[in-house]
Amino acid sequence: MNKALKKIAAVALSGVVIASAFAGCSTGTESEGTADANQKTFKVGICQLVQHDALDSATQGFQDKLKELGDANGYTFEIDYQNANNDSTACATIAQQFVSNSYDLIMANATAALQACATATAASQTPVVATSITDFGVALDIEMGSTDPTGINVTGSNDLAPLADQAQQILDLFPDTKTVGCIYCSSEPNSLFQVEGVKEALEAKGITVNFFSFSDSNDIQAVAQKAAAESDVIYIPTDNTAASNGGVIDAACQEANVPIIAGEEGIFKNTNAVATLSISFYEIGQKAGEMAYDILVNGSDPSTMNIWQTSNVTPYYNAEMAEKYNVTIPEGYQAYDFSAE
Repeated sequence: MNKALKKIAAVALSGVVIASAFAGCSTGTESEGTADANQKTFKVGICQLVQHDALDSATQGFQDKLKELGDANGYTFEIDYQNANNDSTACATIAQQFVSNSYDLIMANATAALQACATATAASQTPVVATSITDFGVALDIEMGSTDPTGINVTGSNDLAPLADQAQQILDLFPDTKTVGCIYCSSEPNSLFQVEGVKEALEAKGITVNFFSFSDSNDIQAVAQKAAAESDVIYIPTDNTAASNGGVIDAACQEANVPIIAGEEGIFKNTNAVATLSISFYEIGQKAGEMAYDILVNGSDPSTMNIWQTSNVTPYYNAEMAEKYNVTIPEGYQAYDFSAE
């Protein structure tokens, strides 16, 4: 646990520096997790890394659940939603503003948002509830199990899908596959975590797996074209930059006549993928809302709350792409209704 302790100490030091810049400010929630029984209105800041289907759905689930619980029990949650436009520096600025304005709790949506909020709140101990995080330990550089408490003022719900099952999905749909290309953003540590898990599962079955990473949206097209030219099937994890640029990846793969398997529903839609084995981001957002309510109203301590992970996954397929690639769809798959969008 030395690594974890060093990381927490480093975050705390950063938080002290930030807190000194906003001297005199404090949060409305005590660090011990005790709630003020007379408080009926809470200020909640939402820091979302970027706007795309998955993160938007998680944020909506979070807000809907807080409103539902608040309306039922006489509490009001004043929500300040801020979108960082895929800029980690903007995430830090947003998080610092939330702390400066004495918000009672911060919801961090996506890894870069979580990292910024954890740093900004280390001194104030403002509770942070995060969602759309594949692995909290990887994101925070803390040695912990995927559903263990973080031990700091952070908790939330992860978006980890069963990676071995996603790897098997590729082989179930494309049994002649020899080479799989994984496309992901090198600046998103949780994306690397996912492709490494898929690679391990596929290599155990004799499949060659190659990584094709891009640093930002500027080089996605070139990376996607190279990946498509060198792969039988493309796999894309739950990657925020890829999700925001799905059309570029789709165009490269369509030109090379290479199918895509996506790590979640939003990327499945945006990249015109053949199939996905996806969690519900709305569900994990709702769970994060429940956790936020429990902290603010019931005084629960985020440092001792287990990270929540769903067991609900749905296999979707794109009928048009399945026909194009002559794919036999196994039982249990749902044809995705694109007309409902």
